[in-house]
Amino acid sequence: MSAAFEARLSAELARLRQANLYRTRRVVEGAHGILLKVDGRCCINFCSNDYLGLAADPRVAEAARQALAQGGTGSGASALISGYNLEHARLEEELADFLGRPRALLFSTGWAANLGVLRGLLGKRDVLLADELNHASLIDGGRLSGAEYRRVAHADLPAFAAALEQAGSAHGTKFVVSDAVFSMDGDCADLPALAALSRAHEATLMIDDAHGFGVLGPDGRGSVAAADLDVDDVPIYVATLGKSLGAAGAFVAGSEALIETLIQRARSWVFSTAPPPAIAAAARAALRIVRSEPERRQQLFANIAQLRAGAAMRGIAIGLDGAAAATPTPILPLILGDEARAIALSRYLFERGLWVAAIRPPTVPAGTARLRITLSATHTRAQIEDLLDAIAAGLATLDAQPVAAVRQAALQAEASIAGI
Repeated sequence: MSAAFEARLSAELARLRQANLYRTRRVVEGAHGILLKVDGRCCINFCSNDYLGLAADPRVAEAARQALAQGGTGSGASALISGYNLEHARLEEELADFLGRPRALLFSTGWAANLGVLRGLLGKRDVLLADELNHASLIDGGRLSGAEYRRVAHADLPAFAAALEQAGSAHGTKFVVSDAVFSMDGDCADLPALAALSRAHEATLMIDDAHGFGVLGPDGRGSVAAADLDVDDVPIYVATLGKSLGAAGAFVAGSEALIETLIQRARSWVFSTAPPPAIAAAARAALRIVRSEPERRQQLFANIAQLRAGAAMRGIAIGLDGAAAATPTPILPLILGDEARAIALSRYLFERGLWVAAIRPPTVPAGTARLRITLSATHTRAQIEDLLDAIAAGLATLDAQPVAAVRQAALQAEASIAGI
């Protein structure tokens, strides 16, 4: 690396620090449940996507241990060579059965799944219409697909309709893609309306249900089931295994033709080593728990209602519009606007044993830095009340300080603050 390039990197890192946008990591010891030791400090975790509390469930860990004993640590190759284990096949079959779809295909990550679908199915003659707040994997996948990529204003159905009308019939495939639950705001796409628009304009609808699968809908079957849509309404369904199932990886579910095409064309699947069989075994055990223990989801919804009510009682504005989204999702953002305030409040909570990461641009739009509070079925009422009391006290402390002092404190605390 040349000295000039090294200096360029150093200058950019200094700029990020000065703007309170520098990203750091923290080391977690032990299982990733709601009780964690983070950088040596015991705390309660309010920033995980482990919505059902399965990441630390001993039954899920035991399934992984048994698979490790039988099949070892790695798959050794891509699925098309020698990496496709019986555990992978069984997981795909159970996911397809759970969702009522013909087939499912396992990917190593949600990022790989979205890139694999969009690059594998689209080309230069196609047009892709995408919600502007879609996950970064959908954005990158769309841009890399070669299709004409058109961003549509967030949740703006008339804008989607106009874009579909404008696309007309001059293109090959018209593709509509959206998150089902948006990961930073916790709001939900209007899936029935998107499905109706897609049908009317002969477009194919792809939905990424990373944060809805296992949580929403009958039996936790996700956002499509919650919207009472069938498989023909949403022919391409993507979800992850590392959130509600507490494991890792992702999958695409759909028709026989879809899955077979992805096996031929999805480069992120074809040229990747298959996930460890033990991870597939863990996800399969978690899926069985989701199906057999609806009380987990019921407790999660109760926790969401408690946090919303408690925030309203204390005058804490949850959500972009000052109120939590109507849909019961476990993502509850506290919008602070200024990056320094987000860092300072995150630090205030962490010093009191409560871990909520600060989320800043470019992960979220400028002026919407926030704490992204996420709930689990395993949080207790007392823990949620402690969080709300600490947030109220922290906000009062910040409001009593000059803005310059808050920003300076945030710069000093940056090295010990986790967030994106």
